[in-house]
Amino acid sequence: MNETSTLLLGLALAIIMLGMGLSLTLDDFKRVAENPTAVILGLVLQLVVLPIVAFGIGYYLALPSFIAVGLIILAACPGGPTSNLITHLAKGDTALSVSLTAVSSFATIVTIPFVINMGSTFFISQDQEILLDVPETIKKIMIVSIIPIILGMAIRRFSTTFAHKMAKPTRIASAVILIVMILGIVIKERDNVIEYFSQAGSAALLLNVITMGIGFLAAKLFRLKTPQATSIAIETGIQNGTMAITIAIGIMGRVDLSIAAGVYSLIMFFTSGALIFFFSKKNEKESSRIPLTNN
Repeated sequence: MNETSTLLLGLALAIIMLGMGLSLTLDDFKRVAENPTAVILGLVLQLVVLPIVAFGIGYYLALPSFIAVGLIILAACPGGPTSNLITHLAKGDTALSVSLTAVSSFATIVTIPFVINMGSTFFISQDQEILLDVPETIKKIMIVSIIPIILGMAIRRFSTTFAHKMAKPTRIASAVILIVMILGIVIKERDNVIEYFSQAGSAALLLNVITMGIGFLAAKLFRLKTPQATSIAIETGIQNGTMAITIAIGIMGRVDLSIAAGVYSLIMFFTSGALIFFFSKKNEKESSRIPLTNN
């Protein structure tokens, strides 16, 4: 992994996070106070429950250490702009989804290195474990993630028209960058790609399905409406695969640690399609039952 490749990975993630920033406003953060139960529940599920589920899957399936740690890296990452798009298509609570993505993106700059270090210590032998330098990792994530988000928000604040025009190109760029990253992983690991994908496939699918299920059931347990439960399920189960790949390759210097994120990123498009098909109709029906009131 040379410096040029690391720089390109960081730049690619920065472009994606800039695009996410273009879709955010300060109201997305203020909304947390307006709907604290849903936001706090979503954050607990994403920051605490999701990594625990990843640890459990890695241990139960006795995954190879690099697949298990790759799964932990993925679980440590926040939801990405993809989760907002999926929520919108599923007719969930898009405002809640955007708020959760915004807050978790800032929160995970602190939690990511600690979760990954615990995963490395647990799944990799002591003489081989890769421990991240916490302050240095936080600094790198801020440079490629948080600063672009803030820059994007500033652009939207002072040039809303430009921000709206850039929304579609940045979504397309996000998808293209992720596909290129996955292709790069496949080419680099072409001799073992079938074996790796078979090992990571079941784990990635379980992580995706189990966490979305937990998210939805937990939201219903707290008596949240179906559109809100849909948002929380998607935010819990759809992670920022691009960030996970960037951390694995760009910060940790290990292509094999990105296998789980690459496989997960492919799988989530199929599960998301099923989610959109099922919940878009259900949420539309529930919304139509809400009576209109005249003020």
